[in-house]
Amino acid sequence: MARGLYWRLSAFYLFYFASLGALVPYWSVYLKSQGFDAGQIGTLFAVLMATKIVAPNVWGWIADHCGRRMSIIRGASLAALITFLGVFWLSGFWGMALVMALFSFFWNATLPQFEVVTLNHLGSQSHRYARIRLWGSVGFILAVFALGPLAAGAALSQLPWILSGLFLAIWLASLTVDEPPAAPTEARRPSLWQVLRRPEVAALLLVCFLNQLSHGPYYTFYSILLQQHGYPGLAVGALWSWGVVAEILVFLVAGRLFARYTLRALMVASLSLTGLRWLLIGHAVDQPAVMLLAQTLHAASFGLYHAVAIHLIHLYFPGRLQGRGQALYSSLSFGAGGAAGSLLAGLSWERLGAAASFDLAAAAALVGAGVAWRHLPRRLDPHPING
Repeated sequence: MARGLYWRLSAFYLFYFASLGALVPYWSVYLKSQGFDAGQIGTLFAVLMATKIVAPNVWGWIADHCGRRMSIIRGASLAALITFLGVFWLSGFWGMALVMALFSFFWNATLPQFEVVTLNHLGSQSHRYARIRLWGSVGFILAVFALGPLAAGAALSQLPWILSGLFLAIWLASLTVDEPPAAPTEARRPSLWQVLRRPEVAALLLVCFLNQLSHGPYYTFYSILLQQHGYPGLAVGALWSWGVVAEILVFLVAGRLFARYTLRALMVASLSLTGLRWLLIGHAVDQPAVMLLAQTLHAASFGLYHAVAIHLIHLYFPGRLQGRGQALYSSLSFGAGGAAGSLLAGLSWERLGAAASFDLAAAAALVGAGVAWRHLPRRLDPHPING
């Protein structure tokens, strides 16, 4: 792969996940500063996640049939920027909900299709995916760490402007990436329904749903929880950033892990450690050293999990099914799982408290580990990636 292509692909991930690093840790804090309560914040985050149920599948179907993925990504990136600007004119819960729904319908459409673009550009060099994707983690870290001081000050009001700039950068980065070579067409290509009827595929999608469901309290209320327990804004940003540093380290060694262990074993390990992470956060938030350990486990709860899931989706959904496969992964995990997790977190946070909310999250992750252990193939041939 040409070096220039490597950096163009990496730039898109850099800015996309920088926007995620500005949105996920701090948008709830911004909403709280605007007078929204915990239930409303949970619902607004659920709107953000719920569009992932519909949007990736709509755009995935279109992309698989027209084949012009980068055109779709560019158009959706521009539409996301334009619709997000509505936050400067609309106010109140319903106005904010409308902006979040419209903006995220387009924003959530881009990443699944860009995953397909990246993997198709890489072709036989798919082992390089993790080293491109890690730049997304770098972008997330830079955004989280840079914006940490905003979380405790009046400058938090600048967050919508910062996000607008990042959405503009995503669109500009998309303009630099060419359409990838078309995926090879199989002589006897399976239908989408035939793939979905395979027990291991259904199990994988359920595991992905449960993993993201378990992240509900973390993505929605973690920053607020840290603030309530006296962590300064800089410490909040540093903890978020450290988690993504651990994620990057996993991406760097993912190839070696794939070559040494089965995908089933790696998925079970990632979900089990995810459950442990939520228990630590829920019951030891006042202990900074334990919080540092819990954030280190982000290497498992997202980094290892995502690397395994993306690889399995790419294997199970071949050829022209790639777009819809990545869309299903995004919509059922980050979409349905994320929306359900945010809604449940908003309800449980008010009624049961923080510790119980993270206990429920841990239970969901451990159920996912059990499903992976029971139903994912013991000896899938993953065509091991050499890192």
